[in-house]
Amino acid sequence: MSDHVGQAFGEGVDRGRWRHRKKSGPGRSFLAFFMVLMLFGILGGGAWFGYDKVKGFLGAADFAGPGSGEAVIEVKQGDTATDIAQALYGAGVVKSAAAFIDAAKDNSDSKNIQVGSYILRKEMKAVDALEMLLDLKNKNINKVTIPEGLTYLQVYDKLSKASGIPVDEFKQAGKDPQKLGVPALWFKRTDGKKVDKANIEGFLYPATYELPKDAKAADILKILVAHFNSEMKDLDFPNTVTAKLNISPYEALVAASIAQVEALLDEDMGPVARVLYNRAYTGNFPCECLQLDSTVNYWLRLTGKDAKSSEKLLESELHDPKNPYNYDVKGMTVGPISNPGDVALRGAMNPAKSKFYFFVTVDQKGAMAYGETFEDHEANIQTACKNGIPIC
Repeated sequence: MSDHVGQAFGEGVDRGRWRHRKKSGPGRSFLAFFMVLMLFGILGGGAWFGYDKVKGFLGAADFAGPGSGEAVIEVKQGDTATDIAQALYGAGVVKSAAAFIDAAKDNSDSKNIQVGSYILRKEMKAVDALEMLLDLKNKNINKVTIPEGLTYLQVYDKLSKASGIPVDEFKQAGKDPQKLGVPALWFKRTDGKKVDKANIEGFLYPATYELPKDAKAADILKILVAHFNSEMKDLDFPNTVTAKLNISPYEALVAASIAQVEALLDEDMGPVARVLYNRAYTGNFPCECLQLDSTVNYWLRLTGKDAKSSEKLLESELHDPKNPYNYDVKGMTVGPISNPGDVALRGAMNPAKSKFYFFVTVDQKGAMAYGETFEDHEANIQTACKNGIPIC
């Protein structure tokens, strides 16, 4: 915040020019006197409140007490000390704008006031109002962290706990992703499959957010979507995917969402995504399907059931014809299964080429081994079993 007081408080007045003005004649003196009487007559008629506001800008009157009640103040990008002072005075926080200007001048930290909404008290001493603006605990926000790999329902749950807004309101607000700001380009595929335009999965970018306390469910989801859009722009994700992989951005987003769930280590995000592309698009994998436990488990969660470890998934669950995410569906999954973060997106956007069609976690640290053939995969599974990974 810059401390530009400007001329609002009389700093730029050339006082000398008033000493040299032409004397008024008797008629003008009488007119001036008459206008003063009229002014006080109007004030006496009920305009005292207006005079009180003018007085607030003319003097450095200050409240003595700590204040009471609540006032919400918005500090905007580019606001000066004068702007903030006027906002505080208008909300009844300080007794005069000049008092806050004086307090800001006397405190070099005043330039560190951050943009945002703050909860202050009414009728505060100006120096106390300044201190509250400098204390981030008074920001009018709910802070929430969305980790990578959560489903949209899990994201809604976290947002609900942070904001106090019921999950059902997030569900309702999330039914139209385009209305929330998801661009139309994300609802197209090159593989002939249709995109469910009501599916918000994948667009709720994982990060730490400061949510305005008075925000509605739709407002909050718009914030997450805006972050997603910003990330996609910074990565140049759509253009890179189209040029290098010859698939739609949505299909690459699906791959990133799966890699986020399947890979435990950052270095495996790209290689896992490449395996998905090899299975779905090369025509060299027997069924041209993904055959992943993670997609089956995603459907179980969506239908209100618990996810299962690989060895506990039933054949009827793996091949359930009612499950659009089952083992047998050809090509890339119909939609994302999580909300991926930066590393997974980068991995899916430009993975190193390989001839691998299989991957499996092989140690307790989460490292993966890859294979070109099923025999390679079987050998890697045996290694995992020896290392105590429960998949045998």
